[in-house]
Amino acid sequence: MGGVARPDGGDVVVIVAFDRVQLLDVAGPLEVFTTANRSGARYDVRVVSPDGHDVVTSCGLRIGVDTSLEELPGSPHTLVVPGRRDWRSATAEPGLVPLVAALAARTRRVTSVCAGAFVLAHTGILDGRRATTHWELAPQLAAAYPGVRVEPDLVFVRDRHLVTSAGVTAGIDMALALVEEDHGADVARDVARQLVVFMARPGGQSQFSVRMTPPSRHPLVRRVMDEVTADPSVPAGVAALAAGVGISTRHLTRLFRQETGMTPGQYVDAVRLEAAKVLLSSGTAPVEEVARHAGFGSSETMRRLFQNTLGVSPTVYRARFRTTAVSA
Repeated sequence: MGGVARPDGGDVVVIVAFDRVQLLDVAGPLEVFTTANRSGARYDVRVVSPDGHDVVTSCGLRIGVDTSLEELPGSPHTLVVPGRRDWRSATAEPGLVPLVAALAARTRRVTSVCAGAFVLAHTGILDGRRATTHWELAPQLAAAYPGVRVEPDLVFVRDRHLVTSAGVTAGIDMALALVEEDHGADVARDVARQLVVFMARPGGQSQFSVRMTPPSRHPLVRRVMDEVTADPSVPAGVAALAAGVGISTRHLTRLFRQETGMTPGQYVDAVRLEAAKVLLSSGTAPVEEVARHAGFGSSETMRRLFQNTLGVSPTVYRARFRTTAVSA
């Protein structure tokens, strides 16, 4: 992947690579920036590694490092920090965090893709800032770096000169937004058309995620959670749930907040939403029937929850996730 054309006087984009880095975290933004050069942009994209040697990516493909740290200009335009799913090993990679910290201190715009947010967080640069990462890793980012304000649903997040993006292909979304910022919507649209991707991805990460509420240690809360999960269509008002375990609605609500961070009603909505997602993506039942089986009072209630939570309607969700086959 070395040997990228470098426009004279172009804005230098530095992409950090390291062993077992996710290939698409590197290749996605690189392809966006270099494609933009065909539409009038002037990006000088350079790949660096902690030791200056080529690296082997997550899929086993070797990519070349085409510059050394000493050859970079004093103030690069953009830094891109990709990641790998084993983020603990990444942050312990010899020389990686110091390299990123040194580059971030002298770069005008600092970005990350997927688990690259953990590397940025490890430098301290994300303390007190909004950031995102892959939906599955967002709770780990929040737990490991409590100073970071994690936004788990957003595809990418900007906080001043820091831009972090969600999982893998979200690096393409982020890079397109940066191209638009630098060179206008027309150039970004040209790139999106060339790469056959959305100019702006509809909806957030929630439409891709599986909601994972940690099991409660409190026996009463666990009983309620098990009952709702076993059959989301069972009438599940807070009063009925509380009566089922012999406590007041106020006490159950307080216990739920302590144990799960959500109210009983929010938990019921989350379980029903997950049930509806499975039914929509795996079957052909009408939306009204899906709503009934998932426990919603009506398809309109389900539609509102989908729109408010995922940013898409049930019909659109089914179209995106039911099959990869081309429809007539």
